Amino acid sequence: MTQPDDDGRARPLGAGRTGKPPDAVTEDRDEEPSEHEGTSPAGSPAPPAPFVPPGGPVPVAPSGTPAPSGTRPPAPDLPDPDGPVTDPGPLLGPYPPAAPGQPVGTVPSGPGPRARIPVLLAAALVVGALGGAGGAAVLLELERGRVHDRSFVLPEPETARTGRPVDSVAGVAGRLLPSVVALRVRNGAEGGTGSGFVIDSRAGYILTNNHVVSISATGGTIQVIFQDGSHTAGTVVGRDPSYDLAVVKADVGGRPALTLGNSDEVVVGDPTIAIGAPLGLRGTVTTGIVSALNRPVAADGSDETSFINAIQTDAAINPGNSGGPLVDIRGAVIGINSAIAKAPGTSTQSSGNIGLGFTIPSNQARRTAEQLIRTGKAEHPVIGVLLDRDYEGEGVRVSTREGKGQKPVTPGGPADRAGIEPGDIILKLGDRPMSSPDELVVAIRARTPGETVTLLVRRSGKEREITVQLVDSNK
Repeated sequence: MTQPDDDGRARPLGAGRTGKPPDAVTEDRDEEPSEHEGTSPAGSPAPPAPFVPPGGPVPVAPSGTPAPSGTRPPAPDLPDPDGPVTDPGPLLGPYPPAAPGQPVGTVPSGPGPRARIPVLLAAALVVGALGGAGGAAVLLELERGRVHDRSFVLPEPETARTGRPVDSVAGVAGRLLPSVVALRVRNGAEGGTGSGFVIDSRAGYILTNNHVVSISATGGTIQVIFQDGSHTAGTVVGRDPSYDLAVVKADVGGRPALTLGNSDEVVVGDPTIAIGAPLGLRGTVTTGIVSALNRPVAADGSDETSFINAIQTDAAINPGNSGGPLVDIRGAVIGINSAIAKAPGTSTQSSGNIGLGFTIPSNQARRTAEQLIRTGKAEHPVIGVLLDRDYEGEGVRVSTREGKGQKPVTPGGPADRAGIEPGDIILKLGDRPMSSPDELVVAIRARTPGETVTLLVRRSGKEREITVQLVDSNK
C-alpha cells in the first residue's frame, strides 16, 4: 500500500508478524503465422482447397466480389455479344430466316415477340458485366456525381440545459470543486504535491494528509492552488503522523467549507466520488463504490508508521490524491484519501491505481482536526499492553516478554486495572473479531480516550468478557 506522494512503504496491518514479507501493499503511491505449408499457424491441418469450377477459377477482387468483367474468361458456348449472332442455338428457340442480303443476327422487320430475343440476350450480358466489381465501380462513380449536395447542412444542436441534478456526479463535483485544493510543498531540493479541502472558510483551515506536508516541517514552503488557478501561501497548524492527518491555514477567499459526514453510517456498496490532484492534475474527479470497511492499513511515512482503520474504495486514486476528499453522492465527506494498494512485484515509484484505495474515515478526521487546531497535537487512545507479533493462532496474544523496557501489561494502566494478564488471547473488540496485532491497534485508535470497550479474552481455554476504559497515550 503506498501513500501517493512519497517513497515510503506500507503494509497491510498484521503483515510482518512472523518475519515473512508483507503483502503487496505499499504506501500512497498472436502468434506469428506459420511458415510451414499445409498447416495453420497453430499447427492444425490446413483447410481444404477452395472449389474450382470447370474452366478455371473466377478472379475476385480483394473484397471478395467478382473481378472486373475484362478479366473473367468468357462463358463457354455463349455468343459474343459484340459480334454477329451466327447461331442462337436451342436456348432461343426457332428463329425466322434472314431476308436476302440481311446479315444473320440482325432483327428483321415485322411482328413477332421472338424478333427481340438477341437484343435482350446482349442486354443481359451487359448487365451481368456491370454486376461485377468493374461494373460496381462504374455505378459508384455515377452515384457519386448524383449525391453531392453543396447546399447540405446539418441542423444546429438543441440548446441543452447547463444545470445538473444536485445528487448527480456532475452536480456534486460542480459544488465541491472550488473548495478542493492542490498543495505544492518544497523544502530545498525536496518537493511533492498533494490535495486538501477547506473545512472552515472563515479561518481558512484546510485538511490534508501529514505525509503531504511533512517535508515542510523543517522550514519548507506550502503553496495552495485553487481550482481557478489562483495561488496563496499556506502554513501548518498541526499534524499527526500516527493518524496521517494535518491542518493547513491559508486565505481561502471565502470559499465554502465541505461538510464532514458520518463515516459510521457508510456501508459497502455506497457510491463514492474522489476529488483531488492526482499527478498534479487539479480538479480531477473519479467515481466508484465503498468496497470494504474497517480495512487495517499501516503506511510507513517519513515520520513514522500511520495506522488507519480505513474505508476501502475502487474509485481511482493515484499519487497526488492524498489529502483530498472521498465523498458520498450527497457531497458529504466520508473519508480523506490516503493510501493505495501496490500490485505485487511493482515498485513504489511505478505504483498507481489498481482499484484498491484507502481513506481515513471522516469521524476520525473530525476528531483529529479539532485536536490539532485546538492544541497542535492529537490524542491516541491505548489500553496499555504489548502484543506478540510472533503469535499465529486465533485472535491476538498479549506478549509474555518485555519490549524496549516496557512490560507486557503496563502497571496501573487500563488493561492492568481491568484484569488482563500476559499471555491472554484477545478474540474480539466489541463485535469485531481480531486477527492481527495491527487490526487491534487501529480498532482502538478509532476510539477516543475515556471511551469504554469490551474485549472477549481467552485464558487457559476459558473465555470471558473484560471491560476496559481507554486512556490517552500521552498521559
